[in-house]
Amino acid sequence: MAVQGQICSKRNMLYHTGYSEGSRIRAADKTGAGRSRKRGVMLMKRENFGSRLGFLLVSAGCAIGIGNVWRFPYVAGQNGGGVFVLFYLLFLLCMGVPVLTMELAVGRAGRKSAVGAYRALEKPGSKWHVHGWFCILGCYLLMMYYTTVSGWMLSYFVKFATGTFTGMNADQVAGVFGDMLGNPGEMGFWMAVTVVAGFFICSRGLQNGLEKITKWMMAALLLLILVLAGHSLILPGAKEGLSFYLLPDFKRASEVGLGSVIMAAMNQSFFTLSLGIAAMEIFGSYMSEEHTLAGEAVRICGLDTLVALSAGLIIFPACFSFGVQPDAGPQLIFITLPNVFANMAGGRIWCMLFFLFMSAASFSTVIAVFENLLSSCMDNFGWSRRKASVINCIFVLIASLPCVLGYNVWSNLHIIGARDVLDSEDFLVSNLLLPLGSLVYLLFCVSKWGWGYDKYLAEANNGAGLKMPGANWAKIYFRYVLPVLILVILIQGLIG
Repeated sequence: MAVQGQICSKRNMLYHTGYSEGSRIRAADKTGAGRSRKRGVMLMKRENFGSRLGFLLVSAGCAIGIGNVWRFPYVAGQNGGGVFVLFYLLFLLCMGVPVLTMELAVGRAGRKSAVGAYRALEKPGSKWHVHGWFCILGCYLLMMYYTTVSGWMLSYFVKFATGTFTGMNADQVAGVFGDMLGNPGEMGFWMAVTVVAGFFICSRGLQNGLEKITKWMMAALLLLILVLAGHSLILPGAKEGLSFYLLPDFKRASEVGLGSVIMAAMNQSFFTLSLGIAAMEIFGSYMSEEHTLAGEAVRICGLDTLVALSAGLIIFPACFSFGVQPDAGPQLIFITLPNVFANMAGGRIWCMLFFLFMSAASFSTVIAVFENLLSSCMDNFGWSRRKASVINCIFVLIASLPCVLGYNVWSNLHIIGARDVLDSEDFLVSNLLLPLGSLVYLLFCVSKWGWGYDKYLAEANNGAGLKMPGANWAKIYFRYVLPVLILVILIQGLIG
């Protein structure tokens, strides 16, 4: 899919297109592409993805995370099953896709990480780039607890592979999770493995590290989904679980409250893509201009939704087959499902594969966000990729320790209300930085004080593929309706 060596002239700017051959070089060099000096810092030629497939898989890997597996199926089941899924897909198209195109547009037009991209596109004297620093803060804060949770997945994969759960009853299975949380050495070790492995991969470069590993990891993840879902669907009682999960039942939805179902679907569709902290913006800066952003955004959302829906195909048939209530959060993953698999023929193998799948899903997010951190340091401080990798690795290792200790040594520490360390960090990212950051990206792209709607639309529709609508109704929706919807999510998250 890569087109190499194609030189074009467009919008009175000189750029080089193609995933493999380097980034667009603007005549004015406002974005720092190519080799130049800016504020005394040597700026190197920007890396690019080696293929379109690499971009799509890395971007989807960033979006696909733990929440897809332990939150989406339960929320869907709790809110009317198929009815929730219908509204989720609707909001994904009318909220998730537009905001995703805006992050990607800022990245592709600016050709830098968040701070530099804002500076390249904002009007002289404006301060939109300040939000770029909050994006970096959000990525660090996300990794301060996400690396620990990713370590849990690796730990459980090894436990099942080595037969730790063999012959255990339900109480003993639950006890394993509690014992792990109470052991800072074990949690710290697996967190450190995640962090060191992630930065090592990213230190090898965009194409030779992140892109190459993600291709294999996403291929393995999709294969594991097919295997695990196929196995769950042939279990006795799987039909009932599948019907509950996917068939629209407005009577069941009305019992929950249709308004509650709609709000839950809107929240899930928005948060599933991790928009607002430049986690996606960075990959826009590595993109070519061969394809429109709407088309790429739909493909990313499609892969993310495929994994989320498939997780339900794994979980609900299995739980219904064994008469187990699918719980939410960590209890579902680390207590409920291990007990379900323990009652299956070959349960050790199936649970080992499940946690391999979970490890791949979580680690794909980790290395994608790590790439954002490295790129930000290289762009803003002029560091080499190796230097950025070493410094960030040490910093994230130290910064992740409070989350590790928050379940044992610091178990009595509550930062925000009654929330422990992990929940407090997650609250700041999920309930504040993500929706607020998405609102900033939206306003920057559609307001006359920011980049401007016409410039955003031109960038989004540059290339072949699905176009964002240019009609007046779309402009009104983006300027006045979409900000209100995001504000609703922000307010609900802060007070709910």
